Amino acid sequence: MSESFDRAAFLNSSPPVETPTSSPPAHEATAQTHSADAGVATDRDPTARTREDVLRDYRIAWESRHASLIGRREVLTGKAKFGIFGDGKEVPQLAMARAFRAGDWRSGYYRDQTFMLAAGMATLEQLFAQLYADPDPEHEPMSSGRQMNCHFATRSVDEDGAWLDLTSRKLSAADTSPTGSQMPRAVGLAYASTLYRHLAELQGERFARFSSGGDEVAFTTIGNASCAEGMFWESVNALGVLGAPAVMSIWDDDYGISVPNEKQLTKSDLSALLSGFARRRDDDGNPTGPGFDLYTVRGWDYAELCRVYEQAAETARREHVPALVHVVELTQPQGHSTSGSHERYKSSERLSWETEHDGLRQMRRWILEQNLADEPALDALQREAEVTARAAQRAAWDAFVTPIRAELDAVAGHIERAGEVGARADAVAPILTRLRRTPSPLRRHLAIALRDALFALRDADDAVRAPLIEQATRLDAENRARYATHLLSEGARSPLAVDAVPPAYDPPTGADEAPELNGFEILNRFFDSALARHPELIAFGEDVGRLGDVNQGFAGLQATHGELRVADTGIRECTILGQAIGMAMRGLRPLCEIQYLDYVHYALQTISDDLATLRWRSRGGQKAPVIIRTRGHRLEGVWHSGSPMGGILHLVRGVHVCVPRDMTRAAGMYATLLRGDDPALVIEVLNGYRVKERLPSNLDDFTVPLGVPEVLRAGDDVTVVTYGACCRLALDAAARLDELGIDVEVIDVQTLLPFDRVGVIAASVRRTSRLVVVDEDVPGGASAYITERLLREHEVFHWLDAPPVTLSAAAHRPAYGSDGDYWSKPQVETLFDAVHRLVHEAEPARFPLFQAPRV
Repeated sequence: MSESFDRAAFLNSSPPVETPTSSPPAHEATAQTHSADAGVATDRDPTARTREDVLRDYRIAWESRHASLIGRREVLTGKAKFGIFGDGKEVPQLAMARAFRAGDWRSGYYRDQTFMLAAGMATLEQLFAQLYADPDPEHEPMSSGRQMNCHFATRSVDEDGAWLDLTSRKLSAADTSPTGSQMPRAVGLAYASTLYRHLAELQGERFARFSSGGDEVAFTTIGNASCAEGMFWESVNALGVLGAPAVMSIWDDDYGISVPNEKQLTKSDLSALLSGFARRRDDDGNPTGPGFDLYTVRGWDYAELCRVYEQAAETARREHVPALVHVVELTQPQGHSTSGSHERYKSSERLSWETEHDGLRQMRRWILEQNLADEPALDALQREAEVTARAAQRAAWDAFVTPIRAELDAVAGHIERAGEVGARADAVAPILTRLRRTPSPLRRHLAIALRDALFALRDADDAVRAPLIEQATRLDAENRARYATHLLSEGARSPLAVDAVPPAYDPPTGADEAPELNGFEILNRFFDSALARHPELIAFGEDVGRLGDVNQGFAGLQATHGELRVADTGIRECTILGQAIGMAMRGLRPLCEIQYLDYVHYALQTISDDLATLRWRSRGGQKAPVIIRTRGHRLEGVWHSGSPMGGILHLVRGVHVCVPRDMTRAAGMYATLLRGDDPALVIEVLNGYRVKERLPSNLDDFTVPLGVPEVLRAGDDVTVVTYGACCRLALDAAARLDELGIDVEVIDVQTLLPFDRVGVIAASVRRTSRLVVVDEDVPGGASAYITERLLREHEVFHWLDAPPVTLSAAAHRPAYGSDGDYWSKPQVETLFDAVHRLVHEAEPARFPLFQAPRV
């Protein structure tokens, strides 16, 4: 048998198709290919292979298949919690891995284990370590037990949060479970290559670790059922408009759990639906316009898959043209996950067809047809693959459970000694028996045993209980740290570590003599300077480019800095945010604009499930310092009210939320964020753009510290806490209350995440003994959040001599029109009444009730 073979024949051959035992799915599986040099080998061609390469692929595929089979058994026998695997998708992932190079990015989902193995980005032991939720990053570097199995990631930053050389490694964005959520970030991962190729500012040595001249391709994968979702179509459209180098793969096994394609997709065929995205071509096959290169290929056709992925990746890499590969006729031998069985919803005819068209079975036939190996050799290879997978499972399990068993022995010893010393051996004996007989012990079993032992020994001397308390405290601290770190940047790169620099004015005698500008002009000057000083800063969003945003913060800056630095997008909030995430993961600093705060809802899932969790779910292995710019507050109308803060606050932990009261403060917050590496949402005050402000002379250096409230008006009788546009309302009400002798201290929170890191508000309440929190969110929203933080974490209840008051908007959205708005939201008058009544009820003699209607 030859050690090599005819590569041209390999690229153009397909497995023999035997008569199936049942009808295959209805797809026209003919690849649409147009490149004139398809199939030509070059020195740079990563898909050129020998017989050994093909057999290595085959072995990896079988190792992956056995990992899926073994993994399911591990779940069903109780060693693992849940399992979802990539069986049936092995063959196309081998081909995709062959086209994947150092510097490329994967943005995929939980079926891609074969790709990760074939690309050398994960090992079998790591797959099993993730299945067992091993928190040790040496064993499970992808998420350290924070994500369920088959959620993959590689490191792009070191342990200190500094960028690694991204051009020298193959990279995978940390996966998320929500279906389709991998698509928006793929837009930015691909588009970053366009920016690195075409922006002169990014060509220097400073950015050499992020890109090799824009040659990188973003590979993204998705299941057929998720292609019915809006995120898929929005991402396809965005990539087509941007012309970014992406290769999108659809693994199509005709089902979404139990629901067949005919109930999910018009015409039941994604190739038919996507045909309108194809590049137009002339009679000679040359492209004449923008769009995708589209391919449809059978998922069991190894040779054709290799040819398609080679061509798709090379064209995308060279021409920056996106490609979409619809991989059809795939199977899913074990069903969707360990939660169910596909035999319940697939017909016997379909199951028979899947057996016949299993990719590994068809690949074996092709290898035999090509005379690359004989039956005994392939049988031996498959047996070796099973042995290898089983050995990896045992090694991963031993690595996971051995330290836990050692801790178990230590804890059991402490409990046993405590029982003996306290003469209560009989009380702790059942606890020890239960602990030592636990078949698959976890650290939670140790914590529970210690608690049970302490309860059993509750009447014992302190000397008896002290070792158990010490063990329980240590165990709790260690394990909380295992899962609580890296929500945000924790080192010198954190924006919380940025030194505060107050605004300075010229002349230095005070702000009253400094130049006076509209608020939007303050921002415009800051953004102009920031773009000049930060070549990696890219601003984009709807109407940001030519118009300069709807409130003119970027007016004229596209002409100054170019269309790639200050860019327009379509109305596509989800992929505006996703584009920013992908760009930020590649070393850029995107400032993406969501035009109004109410429209953040379109992107909220992506902010919450992807951006906010990225650093945490990769245990500090990845970061995306996105700055989201939007505007809101004090608007009128159901969908333009601008203050859905409570929901945002509770959904975006892992993102800083900044609520500047004016544009000077906004500029200072942007400056702080650009010095750090955390993501943030900045909500500007919509009615503040044409309010006059004094121009700081140190606009380039001025910073606003995050989590540090500012006292806007000193007072001794009551503390009013608010933020954003309500600051002006609070100051107006305080001035009116002053006429009644009520001295109000007004505090601007400035940022809601983080919230008052230095205790400014608590110090005020300690002095005034009264608290009013006001904002324009619904009841139970941001004002409730602020009050809860003050009562629980800052313990201000010690100093209150009256219940705290929260003043929020009505439970409904604000009505359209000024009258509807007046009776929907807090106003100066309602705040006046709330504060006046609070101080009157506390000291009626000092503060007689002003006869006004109670609101």
